[in-house]
Amino acid sequence: MTVRDAINQAIDEEMERDERVFVMGEEVAQYDGAYKVTRGLWKKYGDKRVIDTPITEAGFAGITVGAAFAGLRPICEFMTFNFAMQAIDHLINSAAKTMYMSAGQCNVPIVFRGPNGAAAGVGAQHSQCYAAWYSHCPGLKVLMPYSSEDAKGLMKAAIRDPDPVVVLENEMLYGVAFPMSDEALSPDFVLPIGKAKIERPGQHITIVAIGKSVDTALEAANELSGKGIEAEVINLRSIRPLDFDTIAQSVSKTHHLVTVEQGWPQS
Repeated sequence: MTVRDAINQAIDEEMERDERVFVMGEEVAQYDGAYKVTRGLWKKYGDKRVIDTPITEAGFAGITVGAAFAGLRPICEFMTFNFAMQAIDHLINSAAKTMYMSAGQCNVPIVFRGPNGAAAGVGAQHSQCYAAWYSHCPGLKVLMPYSSEDAKGLMKAAIRDPDPVVVLENEMLYGVAFPMSDEALSPDFVLPIGKAKIERPGQHITIVAIGKSVDTALEAANELSGKGIEAEVINLRSIRPLDFDTIAQSVSKTHHLVTVEQGWPQS
C-alpha cells in the first residue's frame, strides 16, 4: 500500500467511525486533493464533510479551529506547509495555546496536515521543512510519518487526539509502497503518539531520523554495514512529544549519535 492510500484509508475510516470528522482545504473535494490524498471522500461523504475552500489559508484555518472549539473534529489540509505560513497565527495563537489559556477546560481536537520539506521539482518557497518550527510550540503534537503503517496509524491517532496535531507528510513518499501487516490493515489500527520505532537494530552507532530522512538513514546504515559498522536506525515518528527513552537506550548501547533531518543547520 502506498503512503497516499494509507492516509486516505485512515481518514475514510475515521470519517465513517465519527460523524464529527470532516475535511477542509483547497481542492480536497471534486478534485480529490492536489496530491489525491482525499480521493473518493467527497463522493462518499458529500459537500458538508469534504469542503473546498478559496486560496485563503488564514481563513479556512480559522474556520477549522472554530469548528474544533464547537466540538467537531476537523482535518485542515494545506496544499503544502509552506502555505501554512499564511495561517500560522491560527495554528499557534488560536489552536495550540487554548488548552493552557483555558486551564485545561477547552480542548482543540484538530489535525493540520499536508506535504512538508523537500519535494520534486519545486522552488525555494515550496521546499522548507517546518518540523523544528512547530516542535518548539507548547500545545501542539507534531508527527512525521515515514512508511505506510506510520501514515495510517499516526493519522488515526491524530484525528482521535483531543489536542491540535500537526502531521508533516512528504510529497516524495506519497507514491511509495510499503508492506502493511494484517494488524495495520484493520480499522482498529492506531499507533501511539510519542513512540519511536527501531527500523534497523545495530550496536556501533545510533542514527535518529524523521520522515523521508529515514530513507537516507537506512541507505547509510546499509553502506556502513559493508564496512563492518552496524548502525541502529530510529524512526522517530513523533517529534513532539519526543521518545527520549528509546533514543537514550540506543545511545547507552552504541555511545554514538547522528541525527538526520531536512531542516536548515545553524551557521
